[in-house]
Amino acid sequence: MIRASFGRIVLWGIGGAFSFGVPSHAAGDVERGARAARACMACHSFAPGHHMTGPSLAGVWGRKAGTADGFGRYSDALKRSGTVWDEQNLDAWLKNPSALIPGNAMVFQGVADLRTRADLQAYLRAVSEGRVSAPDQGLPNLKRVDAAQQVTAIRHCGDAYRVVTGDRKTQTFWEFNLRFKTDGSPNGPPAGKPVVVGTGMQGDRAAVVFSRPEEISEFIRKECP
Repeated sequence: MIRASFGRIVLWGIGGAFSFGVPSHAAGDVERGARAARACMACHSFAPGHHMTGPSLAGVWGRKAGTADGFGRYSDALKRSGTVWDEQNLDAWLKNPSALIPGNAMVFQGVADLRTRADLQAYLRAVSEGRVSAPDQGLPNLKRVDAAQQVTAIRHCGDAYRVVTGDRKTQTFWEFNLRFKTDGSPNGPPAGKPVVVGTGMQGDRAAVVFSRPEEISEFIRKECP
């Protein structure tokens, strides 16, 4: 994993819940914790079963690490750890994941600030107990796109891909700037109806998202203008 900022990856390994005992430190602040957790939503959803780069953080309280239902990308070290996310273990994880569970997939130095760690715990506990509603800022629903995003044809010639969309327009991409991805989640595109999503600020990079891997080769045709 590429090193990233705290907010984006620090909660990746939690994926299950943690029980909250009598705090050994000053109680965290839920509002501050909510602010600290915003950046984490680039990799985590708070919607049940909606996994992204990391597992959903919804309903995590009270389970072992590495047991979020439906998330299959935990490291073996995390799954074998038997760690329960109580206050002590969660604080240790946020402080230094590799020290708590050696060999896990986190490449992160940890959160040095004790108050920030306490705030995050307070926020996650409040979310799990239903005392606050966490926004779900995950991936968009690719079943609900307009004609300009609905891909109807992809033609390949030389080093270029030409993507035709439902509004009868054609976009040409250098092959290195076009990526093919899959999303089999409930929010992924319908079978046989891929969607193009822009990934670059200049409009020269995009991803075509398919429902299943086997659709990719079936959809692309070699054709030169």
